Amino acid sequence: MFIKSIILRNFKNFSESEFEFSSKINVFVGQNGIGKTNILDAIHYLALTKSYLNYSDAQNIKFEEDYFSLEGVFDKNGNEEVIFCGVQREKAKVFKRNSKTYDRISDHVGLFPVVMISPYDLDLIKEGSEVRRKFIDNIISQSNKEYLQTLIRYNRVLAQRNALLKYFFQNNRFDKVSLEIYDDELSELGWIIFKERERLIKEFVPVFQDYYHRISRGNEKVDIQYKSQLSNDSLKNLLQANLQKDRTAQFTTQGIHKDDLELSILNYPIKKFGSQGQQKSYLISLKLAQFEQIRNSSQITPLLLLDDIFDKLDESRVEELIKLVNEDRFSQIFISDTHPERTENIVRKINSDSKIFRL
Repeated sequence: MFIKSIILRNFKNFSESEFEFSSKINVFVGQNGIGKTNILDAIHYLALTKSYLNYSDAQNIKFEEDYFSLEGVFDKNGNEEVIFCGVQREKAKVFKRNSKTYDRISDHVGLFPVVMISPYDLDLIKEGSEVRRKFIDNIISQSNKEYLQTLIRYNRVLAQRNALLKYFFQNNRFDKVSLEIYDDELSELGWIIFKERERLIKEFVPVFQDYYHRISRGNEKVDIQYKSQLSNDSLKNLLQANLQKDRTAQFTTQGIHKDDLELSILNYPIKKFGSQGQQKSYLISLKLAQFEQIRNSSQITPLLLLDDIFDKLDESRVEELIKLVNEDRFSQIFISDTHPERTENIVRKINSDSKIFRL
């Protein structure tokens, strides 16, 4: 599976631009702020229905314009698939596959898997648990539609339970029976999500460790531990035991929405004890393991988007990364970089089937 071409209209800093791609290596070079990352983000949009960088669709509309649209032509097993995304200010997003509008945009997720590696991924290490939960959920959702729907339902029920807790607090009343309806559904959905996340991490960690050792060329011990309240008790019991706490806080304090990943190097948190080079290698290894997991689960080789990832890596680590992405397990690759000479040398080492775009 690969993307043949893309048209951007009023998307971020692009008024109207069209790109035709190599089926293997595509490189965008130019100064910072010229739009290299935006092209990669447009590909991410068409694959996963949303931006990698902005939560708000409207924020991706070019300044002083009323809409943006993206149109991409994918080749999937020799068949062309045309994917369209359109966003107008204060209107619902439109997503189409071969001119047919989706009833549920989430049905598109997983059909054209993609993995993006970006400097913004440092949030996985430096920010709170929500970022790491989204990382897990993204991996599972791209190959398991039932999981994505279960997660959507869980979040909807969680919001309803929180609204009810707030209503009880503000009106000085309480109805245990009404609350237990939400407890039962949260417990059922939460258990499904917990078991899928637990399964994923068990498969994921050895692959991640292997990638890290190859990139770093060292013996630094790295590990990931999945932390969940459901590891020690059922969600139903946890909700009942913490009912008074929830009533006071006016939100649900227990559940899979509190899950986290402990990321470590040499048995210490990578956030505090990892050097810049170690953290960058750690993140790239996380993302390459994500790539591998999606490829094995979906039987589709994802697109790989490498956004300005060579900085802060020493020459040996860059060379090892080049060797990795040149393996047969990888298909179409997109690279952005501010150093044309460095990138051209990298491309020559990776593959002769390539295209360089100077912006």
